[in-house]
Amino acid sequence: MTTRPELTLAERKRRLVANELSEAALQLLASKGFDAVTVDEIVATAGVSKRTFFRYFASKEDVVVQFLADMGTGIHAELVARPAGERPSVALQHAVWVPVAACAGHSDRALRVVQLILRTPALLARFLERQAQWRDDLAGELARRLDLDPGTDLYPRMAAGMALTAFDAVLHRWSASDGAEDSAALIDDAFAVIAPALDAVVA
Repeated sequence: MTTRPELTLAERKRRLVANELSEAALQLLASKGFDAVTVDEIVATAGVSKRTFFRYFASKEDVVVQFLADMGTGIHAELVARPAGERPSVALQHAVWVPVAACAGHSDRALRVVQLILRTPALLARFLERQAQWRDDLAGELARRLDLDPGTDLYPRMAAGMALTAFDAVLHRWSASDGAEDSAALIDDAFAVIAPALDAVVA
């Protein structure tokens, strides 16, 4: 009874420090470029010690990887939360809109971070690795929602892959336009292309 509030406080403090470190790192990396930024610069900006940084992240690349992990968690959580009878195209469009909306809501910083990831080969490779995990997670949830066997039915994996391809295409277009294109309209256009295939399973 006495330790639970302390643990909660400790966890809140830990998350606060991690968020401050992430914010400082992402801003520096986005403004100066991945290779130009050192861990020393990140900790100086965040106002913490190097030891503290390495308590949370193994490297500056891990800061970006965590950003990507959070993005994937948001997509999966949104798909899980969608109404059970909703068409797959609608559920998936809402799910992938979550990180896109977050980017649009913080357009200047998010645009720089997205451009950093897409234009830095090492980070792009990690992004693609993460998307492979997202696809597996989304496929599992689609199989559950539609009562399909993810081991034998092709649909869940293919549908998840199509949704993430749309997401990836939108991010590339939005990034290439320096944020000038309307991300919501891009998502609508992308899903208009793939919706017939996504919804064929419930037609």
